Amino acid sequence: MAAPSRPVVMRPAPPALLASRINGLGAGFNGRVGIAVQSVESGWRLGWRADELYPQQSVSKMWVALTALDAVDKGRVSLDDRVTLTQGDLTLFNQPIAQKVLGQAGYTTSLGALMFEAITKSDNTANDKLMRSVGGPAAVRRMIAEKGLGQIRFYDGERALQSRIAGLTWSQSYSIGDAFYKARNALPLSLRQSLFNRYIEDPYDGASVSAIVDTLARLKRGELLSPASTARLLTTMGNTRTGKNRLRGGLKPGWSLSHKTGTGQVLGAVQAGYNDIGIITAPDGRSYAVAVMIKKTSTPLITRMTLMNNVVRAVIEQHEAGSGNRFILSR
Repeated sequence: MAAPSRPVVMRPAPPALLASRINGLGAGFNGRVGIAVQSVESGWRLGWRADELYPQQSVSKMWVALTALDAVDKGRVSLDDRVTLTQGDLTLFNQPIAQKVLGQAGYTTSLGALMFEAITKSDNTANDKLMRSVGGPAAVRRMIAEKGLGQIRFYDGERALQSRIAGLTWSQSYSIGDAFYKARNALPLSLRQSLFNRYIEDPYDGASVSAIVDTLARLKRGELLSPASTARLLTTMGNTRTGKNRLRGGLKPGWSLSHKTGTGQVLGAVQAGYNDIGIITAPDGRSYAVAVMIKKTSTPLITRMTLMNNVVRAVIEQHEAGSGNRFILSR
């Protein structure tokens, strides 16, 4: 389904000093990174390599949550609906909920609880179960198209995505212990490297940071969901436990953050996807959508975190200094 056209709108020009600082941070980072910032209230947007496609990894859990809440708003499901997870629902990598599933005939919970676990703990099993419960990958892609979210891809869930990146076809046996790692390590390194590089260049779950910050700004303004669902998602994102020193590390006292992290696979010294996207809100209530997505890097974690910290600090300093509102024509 083709995305609906978005009308040409008048946007304020972005603050020149902030644009210069963001460009400097992007250019100075040893890796391929996309950075975007958008004012929720004023609408200006700026970025560094903001229209390239970056691996989302668990950032894509945002689109599953949006799909679920959109289904709630349309009366198709309720977050109180009960579902039962079995060993056949387990995925791989980060899945804290697996402890409740293993050794039982089944673990029953609600769709709302699955969404909370998927967003706040980045639980892959909770996310995939929620996705299947609200219509599967096709429903997520349909939501992205219908709401005109732009350059945002969604693959077929965590099991399918991570297997394809590694050069494997998913087997449920991979969900237990280190079976996935053993199967991945058994592949020829040349094949793994080729597929890894292919993913980086054209990620199956790719998204542009400009599309992501625009979506976050629309979410914050209440343009994507009902008021109740908007509040539910933003509150849930505000409870995210992952990435405590990514965007959050740059906040000043009195500022808040609703966000979602994403962390990709590593081959050798290179990681494909190290991200944090979210909405930072000032003490005066004004907000900014921020996305920092690292496509490829081998820099130390602290260097990546410092980049994210500094992006947030630059936005806060600009906010506190104030900016002009010269209007330009933009889409």
